[in-house]
Amino acid sequence: MTWTGYLDLADRSWPVLRRLAGVHTFAYRASNGVIGHHIPGLPPNLLLDHVGAKSGTRRTTPLLYIRDGDDLVIVASKGGYPQHPAWFHNLRANPDTTVQVGSERRPVHARVASAAERARLWPRVADAYSGYRDYQSRTGREIPLVILERRAP
Repeated sequence: MTWTGYLDLADRSWPVLRRLAGVHTFAYRASNGVIGHHIPGLPPNLLLDHVGAKSGTRRTTPLLYIRDGDDLVIVASKGGYPQHPAWFHNLRANPDTTVQVGSERRPVHARVASAAERARLWPRVADAYSGYRDYQSRTGREIPLVILERRAP
């Protein structure tokens, strides 16, 4: 598929993917993480709460993650789309937030991984979900890794 064809498909897919994410979020919250935290064949999922950088609207996005000690690492891939996902921009504006990991809710501080951290963590996230390698090859931007550090409530 050409890059233009991929973008056309991605543009048509986002409304459906947003609805599926809403269903996933609802089931995850309603089941206290029993449904939606572990999906066969994928790394675990967390629910990221974030506040719109411009709108101030509170949103929740389900995302794959890996653990790095007590930190959680998420990937701002947006499927290899040329722009960063909205949640990434929102975290840059409002980095103190909360996540739900299974049944645990925790306050976190979000920050972009340094170059050294990214070099160490990228192979781990790509091993956890090989699609990230494909996404990186499709985009001219470096896909950021976001580290979610536990903070005091």
